[in-house]
Amino acid sequence: MIQDTIQKQTALKFNIQQEYEKSDIQTVIDILENELIGLKPVKNRIREISALLLIDNLRKNIGLTSANPSLNMSFTGSPGTGKTTVALRMADILYKLGYSRKGHLITVTRDDLVGQYIGHTAPKTREVLKKAMGGILFIDEAYYLYKPDNERDYGAEAIEILLQVMENQRDDLVLILAGYKDKMEKFYDSNPGLSSRIGNHVDFPDYSPEELLKIGKIMLEEQQYQLTKEAEIVFLDYIKKRMQKPLFANARSIRNALDRARMRQANRIFESADRILTKADLVTIVPEDILKSSLFTN
Repeated sequence: MIQDTIQKQTALKFNIQQEYEKSDIQTVIDILENELIGLKPVKNRIREISALLLIDNLRKNIGLTSANPSLNMSFTGSPGTGKTTVALRMADILYKLGYSRKGHLITVTRDDLVGQYIGHTAPKTREVLKKAMGGILFIDEAYYLYKPDNERDYGAEAIEILLQVMENQRDDLVLILAGYKDKMEKFYDSNPGLSSRIGNHVDFPDYSPEELLKIGKIMLEEQQYQLTKEAEIVFLDYIKKRMQKPLFANARSIRNALDRARMRQANRIFESADRILTKADLVTIVPEDILKSSLFTN
């Protein structure tokens, strides 16, 4: 009797490992780890969801009853914190585990769903849903679908269609609703039908200045540029100042700042065209290229 139990436990361990290797989700998690700096709580949450789905599959394979987990998700956080990137990797994971038929991601906003006149919203929304079937529909700034102060707004119609699909075709479509945390909370409060159908809430924290510096250096490396040590110090100071300004968008703001630094570098090189240039001149961002930002000159 004891031997039989041990054998069963050994077989179960083997099945878990076999199922894990067969799914290849570790590859996706590794890609996510390499793609995104920081965001440890987000990465842990994705691992937890992956583990739940993997074990759910294993339970079904050995004949255990298991209710289908709710896959619809809410991603909350500031712009530029990696929500779309994580959604793409989540689509890969769902596909590898058999919870997504196609594994693709369709990203939309209110304008893609809501029409401007009577009879326009339903066909627009259904066309988007048709394209998203078998994968994930990612709705960015989802709270703009609901405008309670405007009685003639057609966003409520789009929400009603989404609710119907979430209920009747939940096995063939995953919705991820994304946006600022406080606005999303108000949105869910005003739409209990939506809130009750969201099984996983993932909050994306803002990056620290040091994390944003790392992200910036990776962005530059991808384009074969580099910061001098002195430029790194200046750029970190820039990041700290920029984070205090309105409309800061984390990694997006960093990318924009580096694009401007590259432009200043190009102008600096152009103005010194009478001298012979080296490869180092063409790939190096120096403090001057950052210090000319309006944050420093105003």
